[in-house]
Amino acid sequence: MPAAEASRPFCTPLADARVDGYARRRPEETLLYRVVREHWPSFREKAEEQGGLPRFVVRDFEEYLGCGVLERGLVHLGCSRCGHAMVVAFSCKRRGFCPSCCGRRSADVAAHMVDEVFPAVPIRQCSLPWSLRTPLGYDRELCADVMSAFARALERSTCRRAKNLLGLASMDDALFGAVTFVQRSDSALRLDPHAHTLALDGVYVRDAGALVFHALPAPSPAEVHDVAERAHAGIVKVLAAHGRSIEAPGEPTRDEQEAVLASCYAASAADIELLGARAGQRTTKLVRAVRLVPNSSAERAQANVDGVDVHAEVAFDGRDRPRLERLVRYVTRPPLATDRLEEHAGGRVRYGFKKAWKDGTHAVVLEPLDLIARLAAIVPPPRWHLIRYHHVLGVLGSLRSPCARSPRDGACRQRPRTRRGCADEGAAADPKRRRATMPTSLFCSALDSPRRARAA
Repeated sequence: MPAAEASRPFCTPLADARVDGYARRRPEETLLYRVVREHWPSFREKAEEQGGLPRFVVRDFEEYLGCGVLERGLVHLGCSRCGHAMVVAFSCKRRGFCPSCCGRRSADVAAHMVDEVFPAVPIRQCSLPWSLRTPLGYDRELCADVMSAFARALERSTCRRAKNLLGLASMDDALFGAVTFVQRSDSALRLDPHAHTLALDGVYVRDAGALVFHALPAPSPAEVHDVAERAHAGIVKVLAAHGRSIEAPGEPTRDEQEAVLASCYAASAADIELLGARAGQRTTKLVRAVRLVPNSSAERAQANVDGVDVHAEVAFDGRDRPRLERLVRYVTRPPLATDRLEEHAGGRVRYGFKKAWKDGTHAVVLEPLDLIARLAAIVPPPRWHLIRYHHVLGVLGSLRSPCARSPRDGACRQRPRTRRGCADEGAAADPKRRRATMPTSLFCSALDSPRRARAA
């Protein structure tokens, strides 16, 4: 071996020290992994006695137990230039509750939205909490129709304002665009499907064949209330078309879902314990004393009409791409943060909130089996879409190309991509940006896939 080759620094595959501070994650050392590993078999056994769980729920739990564990398979990465090497364990790539895979997906979606979807124009966030937790949790068609009803109400309000302010001949001349992100849970890990819509704070209008964006002023409280009223009327029609109503939205039956998963949905949405000595009782919460401050919602961009609660206060300049990326990462964040999950007395677990509720509630205490039941309710069913595009920002829309910003446009180009393969270049890379080129050489060492290793 030449002297230059012998003096080249080479890191062993299991070494954790890197210039950029990267360290291999060890999920087996987290409390969430230990709880699932110890109590998932007994939970599944109890479920089998009552008919079992759907395959997609079982697959999420089983693959999570192998996510990030080297014994389940790994990839060996090496750089032929500097000799640096590292191993990366296989991921489950599930979208239920895995903190690592959901966090990586959130970063990928944020990068895609910033680089490919949203133009550099004003953007406003609109939120739609709704009390139909259980039906929206398992009925994907109902959820899609409800989100579409809200998007139509928001579009009609925006186009009507544009027609009056810009003097358009028809509301059809104003082109609306938005992206809706659906979250299935709240801060207490309850089943609570709700929507966060990032809408263009204005409209596109054709001028001599070209699309020109016109920003609109902030909506008044009356206009926000009108959106809530129209959304409520549209949701009532959607429920009627699905044979439901606000007073009796209905619960999942055995024909619609398995009985065990239906009970998990109902207990999670109602915030009651499903198993253990306190089955059927309200979930234990930790509350600290707070001073309640009156909320002057009359002066805010917020309205509530029979449970349809619309918020439209957050708005910013779309040219602030880092803020847009942070906002997208927030609305697509994982449902659970492992650093806020702690052990509690009596073998229970305590999940702390990032921000305390208005009444001082700052944590929820759950039995391990109840935690698994809530995680099972959070797992989205197959083909249950979590991101929905509307109108000019639609994936198949003919107007998306001229409206959306392109990273290939020199005027809109963001910070350049950095290669993270070499240890000496790792410090300059942004660890939050997941889109990076692969190292020079790639060696597969899959312990459970010998064929893949031979192919490498």
